[in-house]
Formats: sequence, C-alpha cells, structure tokens
Amino acid sequence: MERNNNLHRQVASLRQSLFDQIVGFNWFESLAWVQGYVDEQFIELEELQDDATPNFVEEVVTLFYNDSARFIHNIDQSLEEHPLDFAKLDNYMHQFKGSSSSIGAKKVKIECTQFMVYCRAGNVEG
Repeated sequence: MERNNNLHRQVASLRQSLFDQIVGFNWFESLAWVQGYVDEQFIELEELQDDATPNFVEEVVTLFYNDSARFIHNIDQSLEEHPLDFAKLDNYMHQFKGSSSSIGAKKVKIECTQFMVYCRAGNVEG
C-alpha cells in the first residue's frame, strides 16, 4: 500500500489538473489559453458553436467532465489492486488522454502522458 502512495499523488495531481481545466473552461477561457490549460483543439470546438448550437462547448465539456470522473474512479480502484495491473492503468490513461486531447484539455493530457510513462515502466514510485 505504501508503494502506491506516489501513484495516488499522481492521480490527485491529475484530478487537480482536471478541476483547473473545468474552471478554465467555464470562467476564464482566454486566461486558460494563456496559462496553457487548453490548446488549439478547444478553439476549434468554440468555432463549431453557433446560433443553432449555442451550448455546444458547454455540452462537450460536461460530457468530458462526466467521462473524466469515471476514468479517475476506475484509476483509483485499480490502484487499490495488488499486484498493480499496469496494462489496465495504462489503458485507462490512454482513454483519458484521448478524451482530453479531443477537447483541448492540454494540462490534463500532459498529466495523462506522464502517468502512462510510469505505467509502461512498471514504476510504482511515479
């Protein structure tokens, strides 16, 4: 259990990045861009929003948030398994990274990538 503390901290960091991302999307979009929370993919999503779909970005971000909560829950549960199944953790992170990339959640994508490196190395120290 001690050995997983660093991975748990990594998930906590990922959770914080997600929270920062959501705050950035909902309240400080231009600031989020400047601070590196979002990338050009988010700008492309904004360009798809029009009078016919005035809540498009909000709906996409809400779906992302719901999926993210599920991914983080699954990751937390997997971190409690002994021995750790790094392939399963890597798969969850790969899915989370793809979801993050699709909406331009740059900071979350970076955290996912780092976590995947630890999984592929079988590194419980993170």
